[in-house]
Amino acid sequence: MQLAPSLHRLGNGLINSYLLEEAGQVTIIDAGLPGYWKDLPAELAAMGRSVEDVRAIVLTHGHSDHIGFAERMRRERGTPIRIHELDAALARGEVPNPARGLGPVKIRPILEFMLYGGLRGGLRNHPIKEVATFGEGATLDLPGSPRVILVPGHTPGSAALHVPTHDALFVGDAFATKAVTTGEEGPRVAPFTADADEAVRSLVRFDGLEARWVLPGHGQAWTGGVSEAIRLVRERAAG
Repeated sequence: MQLAPSLHRLGNGLINSYLLEEAGQVTIIDAGLPGYWKDLPAELAAMGRSVEDVRAIVLTHGHSDHIGFAERMRRERGTPIRIHELDAALARGEVPNPARGLGPVKIRPILEFMLYGGLRGGLRNHPIKEVATFGEGATLDLPGSPRVILVPGHTPGSAALHVPTHDALFVGDAFATKAVTTGEEGPRVAPFTADADEAVRSLVRFDGLEARWVLPGHGQAWTGGVSEAIRLVRERAAG
């Protein structure tokens, strides 16, 4: 799905993977679910690109619904997989998921989330055998030149990626615009967050940023401004 020129999305908004093109090359941000692999060539073709044009997959964190097809692409195509150093072990499957429970749950939305993921290989995820790491504040030498913003809370190494050339901020699960466990819409702390208080505190790192496109791991793109998204997350977290 095209969101903007040179910016596409895999998935229906429930679990997101993004494709960012610059100068004929592509950065994939999060790899969603394993089943997205079969959708990737057509989405790249819609951008006028192919799998050969993908420079790297950058993961916002190491949860299974973000690593998706990354290991397959690394194994079959030699594509580098990049992730923050604090989440590298999680992506490799060397440490347990730090998530602390589901939080509030409504039966229909959580079943829809599980069914959607299950039908797209979510129960057959493969840890990534080899990753390259980055640290806080790094600007990655990749299409779009994403700048890393460490936002711990959802996981220790959760990272957002700011891409001013595309007026975009990829927030991963620093917050979501849809709670997959309840179906509630709008910016909020993402379900499956390890430390919700830390996640909210980390939002201060977005202060002063502007981006037309605020792109979460779960939910539709937010176009109401970074500061308004942060205000709503804080408000909802305060109850």
